[in-house]
Amino acid sequence: MKPLPIGIAGGGVLHTDAHVPDIDTVFDMVRDSGAFDYVERTPPTGQLDAFQRASARTGIPLRCGGFFYTLGRDEPLLEWHLRIGRELGAVTQNVQIMARDAEGREVTDAEVAEAYLRAAELGEKLGVTPCFEVHINMWSERLSRVAKVAALVAARGAAFRMTLDHSHVIFKMDNPRELDIAGLREDLAAGLVLDPFVPGNVCDQWIAANWVAHAHARPAIPNNPPNIWGRHPDGRVGRGVQVPFLEPAEGEWHAPWDAAALEPWKEVLRHLLAHHATDPASPLGQMTVEMIPGVDYGAGAKYSIFDHSVAVAEWLRATWKAQAA
Repeated sequence: MKPLPIGIAGGGVLHTDAHVPDIDTVFDMVRDSGAFDYVERTPPTGQLDAFQRASARTGIPLRCGGFFYTLGRDEPLLEWHLRIGRELGAVTQNVQIMARDAEGREVTDAEVAEAYLRAAELGEKLGVTPCFEVHINMWSERLSRVAKVAALVAARGAAFRMTLDHSHVIFKMDNPRELDIAGLREDLAAGLVLDPFVPGNVCDQWIAANWVAHAHARPAIPNNPPNIWGRHPDGRVGRGVQVPFLEPAEGEWHAPWDAAALEPWKEVLRHLLAHHATDPASPLGQMTVEMIPGVDYGAGAKYSIFDHSVAVAEWLRATWKAQAA
């Protein structure tokens, strides 16, 4: 069976955002759970040594990093993150490119492709693969752009590598408020398919193209409810890109919960794992459980984000074992 490490986002190692543990406690929790092979995190400025010490002490590697970048301003930051990634022993850097550049212009497909090519060239030298993520508020929120950027990269003779975070796809299904964002209604009218149970859906296209080298697993459901327990500084409630994986106890969640509603989200992961098990060319290197306490995700939640993350990891391992068999 192919190795497939399963990790956890460093920002998701907590029970609720009412108490955020320190670095040593984060690594202790991950080690003691026995559920994860690594932590995904780019250490904040000034904390590199503390992360390295905690990683060495617990034997939990920092296999992946991740951050968001604004073109026209943050190219040196991405380069630095790739370089410290090598120092930390990371093999992947998850890259979120903001939808607008430093001057406030919407970034073009060509600009994203150029940024990818620059990062990939440096990453190849360092042994750290940059993976451009599908994500809200980023260039890729208009999902049809991913294939266009991949084609531009291929035309230059390079292989496009992406992070599949399909929670950002699933929560838009049957979601009127979200379909009005980033031109998705126009894309759907042109034939884009979100439903993973329909042949030719967009996630299957990305998987079949062998672009998915990294994946984030965050439970989400069609027409995901807004996160009314989380608010941005301007008072807006969170967009809602996360739901509990386990049935929450009374008072732990602000909306109805139905296990069956998670099936579309699970189906994408089944497809990804089946493809990885059967296609020798699959570039998938690892999967990170990324349940987090951000405003658009799990801010204010009363369920244990960490306990639910452990449950997701256990489900992923069981599903991978079944697919690989």
